[in-house]
Amino acid sequence: MPGMSRKAAVALAASASLALLATACTGQSGSAGDDDASQETTLNFWHAWSAPAEVKAVRKLVAGFEKAHPNIHVNVVGNMTDDKINQALRSGGGRAPDVISSFTTNNVGKFCSSGALVDLDPYFEKAGIDPGTTFPKAMNEYTRFDGDRCTVPLLGDAYGLYYNKTAFEKAGITSPPKTWSQFKKDAQKLTITDGDSYRQLGFMPDYHGWETTTEHYLAQFSPTYFGKDGASRLATDPAFEAGFRMQKDLVDGLGGFKKLETYRAKLGDEWGPKHPFHTGQVAMQLDGEWRLGMALEAKPGFEIGVAPLPVPDDQADQYGKGYITGTIAGIAATSHKRNAAWELVKYMTTDTDAVVGFSNDLHNVPSTLAALKSPKLTYDPRFKTFLDIAADPNSTTSPASVNGGVYLTTIQQLGYDYESGKVTDLKAALKKTAAQIDTDIAQAE
Repeated sequence: MPGMSRKAAVALAASASLALLATACTGQSGSAGDDDASQETTLNFWHAWSAPAEVKAVRKLVAGFEKAHPNIHVNVVGNMTDDKINQALRSGGGRAPDVISSFTTNNVGKFCSSGALVDLDPYFEKAGIDPGTTFPKAMNEYTRFDGDRCTVPLLGDAYGLYYNKTAFEKAGITSPPKTWSQFKKDAQKLTITDGDSYRQLGFMPDYHGWETTTEHYLAQFSPTYFGKDGASRLATDPAFEAGFRMQKDLVDGLGGFKKLETYRAKLGDEWGPKHPFHTGQVAMQLDGEWRLGMALEAKPGFEIGVAPLPVPDDQADQYGKGYITGTIAGIAATSHKRNAAWELVKYMTTDTDAVVGFSNDLHNVPSTLAALKSPKLTYDPRFKTFLDIAADPNSTTSPASVNGGVYLTTIQQLGYDYESGKVTDLKAALKKTAAQIDTDIAQAE
């Protein structure tokens, strides 16, 4: 679940998984299991992690479960993308997964509405576990859809602001910006031009940049994506217009779209040591908690600072919030071992020591409120910023939809068109895009 793994998984799974789930009539999503979890049994657990250290961490997590439940054995299968998982969820059989985990929170709506994964609420109720007081608010929200809690959080990602402390000192900036107006001023102070290019850019605001997506920006404005009637609120919630205008103002104030894009094309890869924040070519970076470790490994010639992302000036009292996403887990509707599968899911996602240990091993954000406060967490002091963002009740996420993340792709396209100048009438474009989102969802239903 480090950013590289998640981003690759999302990109590969986006279209294939939606197409498969659209036809995945897997039967009832009811949660009744008739197996006896106290009897000897073997579960199949499919997950998406693939790097050696990640695979080792998963096996350690499962080993802890098997020690606590010696009668339940777990066959672990890694490097499973959503399209492979969805094919197995459709077909079932002895080799199919009983428990799955996915990096693609955007597909929760499809997982739930198709009946591919069972509703976990009855299991939580029977176990006496209240999800509302167990998981951070945003994580609790992105694991359910339309009254169906078919997934549960399994570690998370929180987005914040990385900044070059050395560059800040040279520019006379004493602390990270808390509002977007402060952010713009600091980004301009930190920008050192070099002819038609830059020697140092305060911040790369382009939507084609590194993690500077529409949903990550918009999270700081706390938008409501859909109304109670299910219709898009893109054109009616002022948070969206404010978010788009803020980003466009950054683009224009830092040199304009063409100049920024020309510079961006010459910068290093997001996942390599030559990432422009690592090299000092960009002084501030919007990114997830995994960036800290990657930046430190690159041995930059400056001290790294970490802070929450800025908020709108009229929401200054909510400084500290951010965008939250993460890995999800669920029980296959085709499984005949649902009670045993629940024991595994419950252990991995609600046992405080298990969640803390997994977080320590993967360097991702714990996904329970208790784990976020655990003294057993081991981390760089700067990592606490992301723990606080995850626990902040004002932090937000992008809601589940019946057609997955299609609506987010549609909004992102509007962002591309607006920042580049292709779209000049934002209000009209917001209305047109909202209508497209509603049409796409109606067709998916």
